[in-house]
Amino acid sequence: MILATPSATGQSAGPPIGWPTLDDLFRRAVAARPDAVALVDPADRAAFTDGAPRRLTWSEADRAVSAIASLLKSLGLPPGAIVALQLPNIAESVLTLMGVLRAGLIAAPLPLLWRQAESCAALGRVSARALISCRRVGEVDHADLAMHVAAETFAIRFVCAYGDALPDGIIPLDEVFDAGLTAPPPANERGEDPAGRPAVVTFDVMADGFVPVARSHRELIAAGEAVAGAAELAPGTTLLGALLTASFAGIGATIVPWLISGATLCLHQPFNSAVLATQVCDVAVLPGAVLPQLAETGLMGPHGPATILAVWRAPERMRAAPPWATVGTRVVDVPVFGEIGLLALPRGTDGTPGDIPALPVGTTTNPDIMRAASGTLALRGAMVPARPCPPGSPRGPQFNLTVGPDGFADTLFPCHIDRATGRLVIDGPPAGLVSVGGYRFATRDLNDLVAPIDPDGSVATLPDALAGHRLAGVGDDREAICEKLAEQGANPLVVGAFRDAG
Repeated sequence: MILATPSATGQSAGPPIGWPTLDDLFRRAVAARPDAVALVDPADRAAFTDGAPRRLTWSEADRAVSAIASLLKSLGLPPGAIVALQLPNIAESVLTLMGVLRAGLIAAPLPLLWRQAESCAALGRVSARALISCRRVGEVDHADLAMHVAAETFAIRFVCAYGDALPDGIIPLDEVFDAGLTAPPPANERGEDPAGRPAVVTFDVMADGFVPVARSHRELIAAGEAVAGAAELAPGTTLLGALLTASFAGIGATIVPWLISGATLCLHQPFNSAVLATQVCDVAVLPGAVLPQLAETGLMGPHGPATILAVWRAPERMRAAPPWATVGTRVVDVPVFGEIGLLALPRGTDGTPGDIPALPVGTTTNPDIMRAASGTLALRGAMVPARPCPPGSPRGPQFNLTVGPDGFADTLFPCHIDRATGRLVIDGPPAGLVSVGGYRFATRDLNDLVAPIDPDGSVATLPDALAGHRLAGVGDDREAICEKLAEQGANPLVVGAFRDAG
């Protein structure tokens, strides 16, 4: 793995002792395999955003990362400033994340379906200084959306975007791919424990609202090591990533394993089975809920990936997943507990999902696991966030996860111990929350959105085999509620709940 590989130039690519940063891992991969392919865009990129599909070597990707970092530093952003990102699953999303880190800034990736209301609420809590997006994703004008978010978020001073025909006031970023651009790479500044500094802020949703979660390079690498080790990633491996980089799951299960291994990352904009069938890979990172669909369509098997990393954003559904009987394909289940932690659990020879051990596992990459006195799952360990957020602020209940003096963070997932096996079983989602295709909603907030529009309106949650849950809107005039929610910048999943079926 690149994590343990010295620079091919004979010079130190990272700190002499201690943990590397994510940029150290990136630079090591560049030094080890400069002409190997690093990033491949989805073949259907033009169907959902501007630009032809990109295919970049490690050295080409390195130049783009340096150009992005140089541009951001030229804006005068102070070290440690938070830069929000809202991009689809394309090369620019990965390169921009790395460029933000190389510039000494903190990345705050936003879920792609967030609109004005959610983005403003989350970014206002962390005082983001800049926002990077693209002109369009599908039919949605994300450049216009970014301008409206910036107008309502006092701290945001700069809006940057990729794509064609950008509105006035947006800084264009496509020039970072100009072969003639020779901006020198910014210095990889050193200090005491650079890997312990905040690298990324993601956003969890709790019953009381948004909770920003700050993570260091070291914590992200601990998660990536757990996944990369279970998947047996190595240089030359082709890794398909179908998760957006807007969450701990997307970064910890895809981006960091890619950096650790120096693999080739092929991106997939979720979810298109026809496109997936054309993407040849050794390891695929996919939502666990699509495994039955893949088996039915014959996309996986002897000619498919050797390993599937099945990511469960609703881990309570993992235990009920059917056995995987496809010959030649190995499945590793990756249950994710909000923005707190994840596990990598290879399936046994019978193909059934692995159990979660109830006793502390005590390694550097997997968190300790216990059932808290409240009857919920609690985690601690190298990947579990330890810093308050926003970085530099005192830890308080309004903005932070609850972390006990023993280092355990309560995931709020109810659980019990199976007496027959001694293993831990997740019973359901956290109280007051519902998960729709990986997007969390507080049930109270859903109805608070509708009440001012229609006092008799409400949002019901229904089980869904693929998405975990789906939303169904009830009201006297569903069309009017739908239009008003869209005007207020509500999430499309909430807006869609009030659209007539068919």
